[in-house]
Formats: sequence, structure tokens, C-alpha cells
Amino acid sequence: MAASPMPSACVFDAYGTLFDLASATEACRDVLGDRTDPLSRLWRDKQLQYTWLRTLQGRHADFRQVVGDALDYALDELGLDARLREPLMSLFLTLQPFPEAGDCLRRLKASGVRTAILSNGAPDMLAPLVSGAGFDGLLDHVLSVEQAQVFKTHPRAYQLAIDALQAPPGSIVFVSSNGWDAYGAADFGMRVAWCNRYGQRPERLPGRPEWRIASLAELPGCVLAGAADAGEA
Repeated sequence: MAASPMPSACVFDAYGTLFDLASATEACRDVLGDRTDPLSRLWRDKQLQYTWLRTLQGRHADFRQVVGDALDYALDELGLDARLREPLMSLFLTLQPFPEAGDCLRRLKASGVRTAILSNGAPDMLAPLVSGAGFDGLLDHVLSVEQAQVFKTHPRAYQLAIDALQAPPGSIVFVSSNGWDAYGAADFGMRVAWCNRYGQRPERLPGRPEWRIASLAELPGCVLAGAADAGEA
């Protein structure tokens, strides 16, 4: 198969892709015990549901409110102390990066590929994450859907990357660990690397990721090689 050109930019989802969502609840495992993992899953599930429903309803709220509302629901559903809300929300602002994320960004930048984040997160949520991970000098843009007032997978959200980078969708590789996000970006027209960390089944949605990788450590080797068949989609 003919090689595809090296992309002009790689755009990353933040939550679950560069930053480990489970690190917030994991930091409270001594208190949460065997409800650590159920809380982490339910909290995330409700975050996503609320972003999609708010977009459908035309009732946008910034992601901090969505995350807080989802946490309130999850704590109530699991019968956990509401006083856990404040420490867990603080931990969400200091999520740990995945160990390979920094090296991935450095390799891309060293090869002349521009890098950016496109996230549902509000700007004041993303700034401490990026700074705390030491990614400030490794990203050309940190983009929030707050500019579009809709959450992913609405096309206006993905258009933010096109506008910021001044590049056509087909020259940008979008990277997400979330299948729904990967398929949404592919349907929008971007090349997509689905960082399928947890071995999820392919989505039954429009769009087709070009690469399926298990870790960000694999990403530079795929996109810099420019091979259209570098990964199984």
C-alpha cells in the first residue's frame, strides 16, 4: 500500500489519553477500598453521558460542572460520603499523565510535527494538568470545547483544531483512547489513532480509525513512518 504523507500535526484528547482518569480515585483507595474501581467507572460514565445529553439539549455547561454533577451522582449511587467530593474534585485537576505520554510528545516535536490538545475540559482545568505534567513546552495549542460551547463529538468541537492549526483535516492525526471520540474525529475527516488501552471492541459508529494502538509509545512509529497500514483499524 502506498505511504501516506507525514501529518502536519497530532491532536490529542486529554482525559484518558494523555492523563490517567483512574489516578484521582486511586489516590483515595485507602478510604474507598473495594469501591475505588466502581466509583472511577461510574464517575466517568456519567461525565460522558452528561456531555452528550447537554449537547443534545442545547444546555451547555463547562466541564467542571459536568464532572462535579457526575461525581455527585456516583457518590450517591454507591452510598459514599458526600464529603469525598472536595478531595476528589481537587484530584481531578491534578490527574497523573500516562508514563509514556511525555516521551511521545517529545518525539513528535523533535520530528517537526505540531502537537495540540483538544479536550472537553475547560481551560482552567487543562492548564494545571499541562503544567503539572511539564507539557507546557511540548504543546503548540491547548484547545477547549468551551470555545465552541458544545462537547465532542459535535463537529464544531473538532473544527476548533482545524481553525487553530490552519490545516486541512486530512493532514491532522487525532489521538484518543475513547472509541466514541476516535470514531467521531474520523467521521469528521481527520486521520485517527485510537489508543485502545483497554482492548475495547470496535464501535458501531460512522468513521474508521486508521491506527489502533495499545499505548502512546507506539504512536510516533506509526505516524512518522507515514504508512497507511501501520496499524489495524
